[in-house]
Amino acid sequence: MNLFTEYNNKIKNFLKLLEKNKIILLTPNLESITTQLPPKNQKADFACNIALVLSKINNKPPYELAFLLKEELLKKFEEFESVEVAKPGFLNVTFKNLFWKNYLSEIIKLRDSFGSNTNIKKKYNVEFVSANPTGPLHVGHCRGAILGDVISNLLIFNGHFVTKEYYVNDYGNQIKNFIYSVYYRIQEILNHKKFPNNKDLYPGNYIIDIANKIVNKKTITDFSKIEDIYEKLSSESLSESMALIKNNLNLLGVKHDNFIYESDLIKNSTVSKAIEKLKKLNYIYVGKLDIPKSDTTSEWESREQLLFKSTQFGDDTDRALQKNDKTWTYFAGDVGYHSHKIDRKYDTLINILGADHAGYIKRIESSVKALSQNKTNFLCKVSQLVKLFKDGEPFKMSKRKGDYITVEDLVNEVGKDSVRFMMLNRSNDVELDFDFKKVTEKSKDNPVFYVQYAYARINSIFRLLNLNLNDNIDLKDEVFSLNKHETEILKKIAEWPKCVETTLIKLEPHIIPYYLYELSTIFHSYWNMGSQNKEFRFIVDNKIVKKSRLQILQVLSIVIKNAMSILGVSTPKSM
Repeated sequence: MNLFTEYNNKIKNFLKLLEKNKIILLTPNLESITTQLPPKNQKADFACNIALVLSKINNKPPYELAFLLKEELLKKFEEFESVEVAKPGFLNVTFKNLFWKNYLSEIIKLRDSFGSNTNIKKKYNVEFVSANPTGPLHVGHCRGAILGDVISNLLIFNGHFVTKEYYVNDYGNQIKNFIYSVYYRIQEILNHKKFPNNKDLYPGNYIIDIANKIVNKKTITDFSKIEDIYEKLSSESLSESMALIKNNLNLLGVKHDNFIYESDLIKNSTVSKAIEKLKKLNYIYVGKLDIPKSDTTSEWESREQLLFKSTQFGDDTDRALQKNDKTWTYFAGDVGYHSHKIDRKYDTLINILGADHAGYIKRIESSVKALSQNKTNFLCKVSQLVKLFKDGEPFKMSKRKGDYITVEDLVNEVGKDSVRFMMLNRSNDVELDFDFKKVTEKSKDNPVFYVQYAYARINSIFRLLNLNLNDNIDLKDEVFSLNKHETEILKKIAEWPKCVETTLIKLEPHIIPYYLYELSTIFHSYWNMGSQNKEFRFIVDNKIVKKSRLQILQVLSIVIKNAMSILGVSTPKSM
């Protein structure tokens, strides 16, 4: 129900009729015709550039052609109150009140689906977070977790089938170091042995927590030799670590559908099968790599390796698949994992990567192109760094869990809603300054409070009238009319489907918080006018001034609710 798209199509179809009746000539391509909001200093409901697009082929100045088209549009569209010509040839259209009355009714019928476009349903895999299972999630993971979750929610809102997935990288040296860290903490607990001073080990207090849980479970009784219990200890440690990560995600309101373990992909030969597939396609060879440009040491040793022809797909260099000991590289694991995704027949794969993994995009993209033979669409979104501030100064919270600030710390400090909303308040590809003072104060400067307060104010009106927000409001006995402020609110509401469409095309969820803040600002301004002028009040002497005004509030609440649901942020009925 995108008003702008709908009238863009209606006007194009009408132009074809005018051409058929030999009133105007059309260009072969009408894609450059736009229907959009006019500049803020013009009062129209939408503006159209048809006179500018068709001026040349009709051999008329845009301004002159616009007057001809104005008369034709007014004859055709009864719902147009007026069509004004603005230089150099724009047509500014204003709807009749009856149009807005019908538009409100349509939104109320759609309710939870208003703004969505479910015409084409596709199958998406959205992989996000995928942090190494060696400890709790930190603030850096937080932004990517929310970005992935909201992109998934957006796709689901638009009727697509979505799998939210977490890839557990439980294979390699970092896991071995993690298991040894747990083991040494157990030795500290049971035998009072000092934890080694080793930079490769994980020193955080959460390791002590994991060690205590494993000791108390008593599934392992003899900790004298790590070699004898390594597999069991690894399983127990990773289980506890993933439980910690899942709890962190739960604090953020994030729930994944799948957890895919790299170790499983290696055990069931998914990685080796993917490599064999690439060999058959002639994308694998044995060769030597040049010294990396970033390598400033003299320790680089060129040797023959199993390599993937990543450069054939736009990467900077070919990529190694095996280490010196013939175990798989990190990249080989990624190849196997993405082969597993492709085998599950998704239309589109979306990966959310942290800023430190931006360099992986080309190689992963190359592997997907090779494995799917260019049949699977692949997209990457990079989540940039988050900097914490309070009173304009860098803010350092407790680091009890290790050498970083955890998701748990952040959520406990400001709450889930504030974290989710503010992490989306800037484009994901730029660094974000997270200001603790701003997200905890109750003012216009705190966007999440401002939007939630708008929803709470709407609910307060319905409570005072003993009405439910979902009640049917009968306008039969009332002449439907709008003042300029109500029209402004309706015009902003009409932008919601376009906002969803743009966000979906670009996969940039920060567009939605911006929209919500602008919508709430218009509403709060109108609300505040009532304190100075009774004409603009919603209730006088505990009675509704106009039922249509109540219906506008109802529709406003629908838009806020739908948008906040996509963001995963609550809409409290009172504050």
